Amino acid sequence: MGTSGRRRAIVWTVVALVAGVGASGGARERGDVPAPRAQGLQEVEVVGVVVDPRTQTPTVILQGKRDKRAFAMVIGLAEATGIALPLQGVTPPRPLTHDLFMTVFGRLNVALIRVVITDLRDDTYFATVHLTSGGSEMVLDSRPSVAIALAVRARVPVLVEDRVFDKSGAPGRPHI
Repeated sequence: MGTSGRRRAIVWTVVALVAGVGASGGARERGDVPAPRAQGLQEVEVVGVVVDPRTQTPTVILQGKRDKRAFAMVIGLAEATGIALPLQGVTPPRPLTHDLFMTVFGRLNVALIRVVITDLRDDTYFATVHLTSGGSEMVLDSRPSVAIALAVRARVPVLVEDRVFDKSGAPGRPHI
């Protein structure tokens, strides 16, 4: 299955799970022992943006490249647009806020090098953007959806702390 087919399958699986119709099954139910997980940061693929059919809220789907764990993060409509357009290769006729930031970064010789989703506390995700300018690195607090929108445009890694995967898998959270 190609990358686009795999993305489509993951998105539809997430839609089904978020809607509450996911099939049961998994390594632990089959008696298999799951592979040990390394702790720390894991690069993720931004699989796509979907609308939760139950709540009608936009959701971004992230999947770990190392262990294939994935989770869904509810975001706003503007943020969903900011992530979905560049993922689909669409350039809006006028720059969105994220496009403007990338232009400003370029003109100021600032480079986005990575974004990190650092934590999940009280149903709120936290992230940082890592920038470099003149040989020094700056780390700024950011909303994860903004960080992801910038990373997709800059084609830089989106990293997630393993504890975020663990916390996002808590009962009652959209998680695949």
